[in-house]
Amino acid sequence: MPPVRGGGMGTLLMLWVTVLPRVVLLPSLLLAGRMIPTAQSIAAPSSNTGLVANAVLEDPEFTDIIENITVPAGRNVKLACSVKNLGSYKVAWMHFEQSAILTVHNHVITRNPRISVTHDKHDKHKTWFLHISNVQEEDKGRYMCQINTVTAKTQFGYLHVVVPPNIDDSVSSSDVIIREGANITLRCNATGSPPPSIKWKRDGPLKITVSKNITVNDWEGEVLTLERVTRHDMGAYLCIASNGVPPSVSKRIKVSVDFPPILWTSHQLVGIPLGYNVTLECITEAHPTSLNYWTRDNDQMIHESVKYKTESIPGTPSYKAVMRLHISEVQQSDYGIYKCIAKNPRGEADGTIRLYSSSPPTTIPPSTTETITTTVSSTRLFDVPFGQTTVISINSLEKGNKYQSILNEVDRSEQKSGDSSKVNRDRSPSNRPKNCGSSPTSWWLTLVLPVAVFQLSHLARWQ
Repeated sequence: MPPVRGGGMGTLLMLWVTVLPRVVLLPSLLLAGRMIPTAQSIAAPSSNTGLVANAVLEDPEFTDIIENITVPAGRNVKLACSVKNLGSYKVAWMHFEQSAILTVHNHVITRNPRISVTHDKHDKHKTWFLHISNVQEEDKGRYMCQINTVTAKTQFGYLHVVVPPNIDDSVSSSDVIIREGANITLRCNATGSPPPSIKWKRDGPLKITVSKNITVNDWEGEVLTLERVTRHDMGAYLCIASNGVPPSVSKRIKVSVDFPPILWTSHQLVGIPLGYNVTLECITEAHPTSLNYWTRDNDQMIHESVKYKTESIPGTPSYKAVMRLHISEVQQSDYGIYKCIAKNPRGEADGTIRLYSSSPPTTIPPSTTETITTTVSSTRLFDVPFGQTTVISINSLEKGNKYQSILNEVDRSEQKSGDSSKVNRDRSPSNRPKNCGSSPTSWWLTLVLPVAVFQLSHLARWQ
């Protein structure tokens, strides 16, 4: 019998249930392009054994349900159908949505090489396993296990195939270049099962500026529209697709914003003395990257030489740069106007710096104040503690007057000390003042007298 491709599941079931059980001792049955040996149908039992068989045989029954299975695409899976009292009846597997007979008993009917069938002969309740290797999304759906009794017995199990997300580059945005101030729309289309969700993020810590009043950390949806983009919106945007089936996938879309150069200087007037080195500096922003150079006031471009060194240092973000002109050993002819110029396809800009002559820096003369430290030994006469140290500050510009003043003070102190001693000798011990040995005058002499002697000797050396 040739395979039946059309007519739907009803036709297949009719052939499987009504025709196959009634075929007796045919040498072969053509199914799905294969010659498959057939078994003798139990619909025509022999006259000698029919009564006995009818008395002891029971109708086949399913002993367990077919479990619903969820499997990621690319894996292997097997569905189990357990039957008791099968006797000479047959078990078949069918894909309900595709209206296709897959297997009959031990034979594979479908041409799909990923389909196979096995059964456990030693199991009391025979179990028939339908194997599907490298599961694809089209394999999902209801699978029917059927016993070819006169009234067919069937049960169903569902195979749910989940597919990780995949971004379709053909209908998704790629890297884009846009002028500053325009609107831009980015698209990201992804497939998978279940259908994936799309989330947009910027590559890095920056937020997404959707419009003037809307700034977000991330944006959900297949479409991301940015209004009136600026240079601050420039960078990479990530489209992330996920559906709970690992792994999630992402696509990196680079947005470039073109704008003409802008340029400014930190100092428009720079003073430098003759013979010194100087560096002039300008800061520029441009995209695409600008051509940067320096000129003199006669618009002649400055080239690298022993006198001049130029450099352009990329900044952060990438559209920023620092221009520097190094001038060594400035001469009179180097004074004047210098221009820093930046050009790109969107426009150009320049900045002006005037270099003028200034006085060389002056140094501050050292201080003329000295610090002299004198250690005074103890004497019994003045009761000065041992090791007394006195610090005196001397201004060398006022030598004579200061030293003369100190000598006069010492002379007067000695006279007072002599008079005081004379009075004390005339008094009886009981009439003398208390704490005589530690009078203020004595302490003052203790401090001043050694210093005066040292200063006199020091003055003599200077003169």
